[in-house]
Amino acid sequence: MILLAAPVAAAPDRLLPDGALRDDPLQSPFLPTVLQLVLPEGARVRFDDRVKVDFPAIAENQRQFPVQVDARAVPGVKRIIVFADLNPIQQAVQFTPHDAEAFIALRIKLDQRTPVRAAVEVADGSWLLAGGWIDAAGGGCSAPPVSRVKGDWAQSLMQLRGRLWTTPAGVSAAPARLALAVRHPMDTGFVDNIPSYWLERVAIRSNTGRLLADLELNASVAEDPAIMLMPHLREGEGVTVAGRDSGGVEMAAAVAGQSSLPPTRLAGTPEP
Repeated sequence: MILLAAPVAAAPDRLLPDGALRDDPLQSPFLPTVLQLVLPEGARVRFDDRVKVDFPAIAENQRQFPVQVDARAVPGVKRIIVFADLNPIQQAVQFTPHDAEAFIALRIKLDQRTPVRAAVEVADGSWLLAGGWIDAAGGGCSAPPVSRVKGDWAQSLMQLRGRLWTTPAGVSAAPARLALAVRHPMDTGFVDNIPSYWLERVAIRSNTGRLLADLELNASVAEDPAIMLMPHLREGEGVTVAGRDSGGVEMAAAVAGQSSLPPTRLAGTPEP
């Protein structure tokens, strides 16, 4: 599902109870409209600094902008949505941590200076918001993907590269680290003669069949999506990854585990 900008309209009070819009630390006039697009109807929203949204101070590449969301301080997280208020496709990803930490790092596109935020759904069905402003030169959503320019995208479409780091046997249990990169142009549809075409769904399971996490992506995720998660794995388990793009092309692969945990971030994001 691609979410496109709509004319700005007043949001119902039920979206932002208790004057929450007036308390928006980013003071974005577009927030009411964006929340109507990315959150369920009737969502209860409040701002909460336990949700950490980290990204670089400068957008050196508006087509590959790293964002890290860490909501591990919040109990009972059900879903995390990453979005940019002023992007033409606001929602980048919806992440459901079925059996994983409330943590995700990925790269998105930026089309202009915008707030970049995370909305975190908790057990009572309400949503916690956090984020920050980022200056960007623009064009991240309207420039053709590098693979389209080179003309080689179809040769490796939906190829997956992955690494999994797990805690060595005998060491106190800790969440695993899973890094994934999928070859895909992630076309937004804003380039002449190139229709929208993007990686749409990714499901991650243990190799024993437990659902660990699933992701719903939009075309505002950067080309060749790179994602880091923290799944809960039992000793000796690996993971399997299955995905589908908007054209119906599917992928499936296994990622085996290894010890020595890496930093909990993607390159380019601040230390948590």
